[in-house]
Amino acid sequence: MKINVGILEDNQQVRETFVSLFNHHEDTSCVAEFESAVDAKEIVALKNLNVMLVDIHLPDGNGIEFIRFAKPKMPNTQFVIFSVFEDDENIFNALESGATGYLIKNTSAEKMIEAIKEVFAGGSPMSSNIARKVVSVFQKKSADSKSIEILTAREHEILIHLSKGFRYKEIAAKLGISVETIRTHIRNIYEKLQVDSRTDALNKVFGK
Repeated sequence: MKINVGILEDNQQVRETFVSLFNHHEDTSCVAEFESAVDAKEIVALKNLNVMLVDIHLPDGNGIEFIRFAKPKMPNTQFVIFSVFEDDENIFNALESGATGYLIKNTSAEKMIEAIKEVFAGGSPMSSNIARKVVSVFQKKSADSKSIEILTAREHEILIHLSKGFRYKEIAAKLGISVETIRTHIRNIYEKLQVDSRTDALNKVFGK
């Protein structure tokens, strides 16, 4: 059985190149091609579409928003971003919208076919540099979580007050302890989180 592929890409040359690729490969067939997000909304009528390649920057919209619209209506279709953008914001917005993979436009024809097969088989194909960014972000979150876990309940409570803009004297009054005790807690927090300032501590714990 051939894998039915669709493509949403406004660049005609790029679109035609991959339409030809899919139609001439023994394992794939391009059953839909669109150059705009508005036209692509017709895709919800294609019940037999297995994989959809989606560009991010479109003349009439955003490919990520298109996936957010289409995915609930086509839960069995795998959407894969196909873009020149490699920034964290686009990568994670795309994955959160329902994209199953993320490929950069310099992906070779051979790698593209492999990616289509992979996502159809249940995988999540990503260009190597995209995968590295995803791994890096999760490693950082994991490290930050471990740092937060070593704080005591009182230290975390003090950080919450700091995040709201309260001064040491105001926090001390709220908690019924001395300003010097607050300072001791702050020193311990900095040491545990391995930071040197209030801003760094808040960023590490709350991501502000």
